[in-house]
Amino acid sequence: QVQLVESGGGLVQAGGSLRLSCAASGRTFSSVAMGWFRQAPGKEREFVATISYSGERTYYADSVKGRFTISRDNAKNTQYLQMNSLKPEDTAVYYCAADPVPPHLLRSNKYNYWGQGTQVTVSS
Repeated sequence: QVQLVESGGGLVQAGGSLRLSCAASGRTFSSVAMGWFRQAPGKEREFVATISYSGERTYYADSVKGRFTISRDNAKNTQYLQMNSLKPEDTAVYYCAADPVPPHLLRSNKYNYWGQGTQVTVSS
């Protein structure tokens, strides 16, 4: 059974940092892209960042560019999201996703695998 399990969420003050992890099991994802999405209460799920299978190419939503960094360790079948300079508007449930249908890396409905989500709350 394929699973993506996120961890690292929590409560942090504005300006603080968190590092999310997404550990995959059940198959290897080293040959496919992965990504992060988030969903705030009352809003649609939105794209945050994506990373190519090798880790050489990354792409970010404008709202997080320069503050968030996506990375992956294929040996550990894990991807990460380092979040710095957090703002209250970053508050959301963050989801790990994997294996999108190319070239739709920014569209949540094109990813084949999802984690259960981890809550990130940024207080002002």
